[in-house]
Amino acid sequence: MQRTALLAISLALSAAISAVVAAPVNYKIPDEVAAFKPGPNLEVVQGNCSACHSADYINTQPPMKDKKGFWQAEVTKMIKVYGAPIDDADVGKIVDYLAATY
Repeated sequence: MQRTALLAISLALSAAISAVVAAPVNYKIPDEVAAFKPGPNLEVVQGNCSACHSADYINTQPPMKDKKGFWQAEVTKMIKVYGAPIDDADVGKIVDYLAATY
């Protein structure tokens, strides 16, 4: 009998604690401070790249001599390594935009 009462009290306490711990939390996401630079195929880049990261990520890439080769490798890495769902038809447009703009 004591075990049953102890079990019932334990379950009631667990339920009460779970209800308090599981209370919804409100988050305020910071405002976006970076934006993709204007250029040809901007919409394609925004539609594909901003699904996973902000323009800040692109802005932090180091300067390079072979921009087109660098960006081709980066876009390929995003697809093959990170699984970015970029259509083959969009790859060239994204590379051209990035090489011309960054």
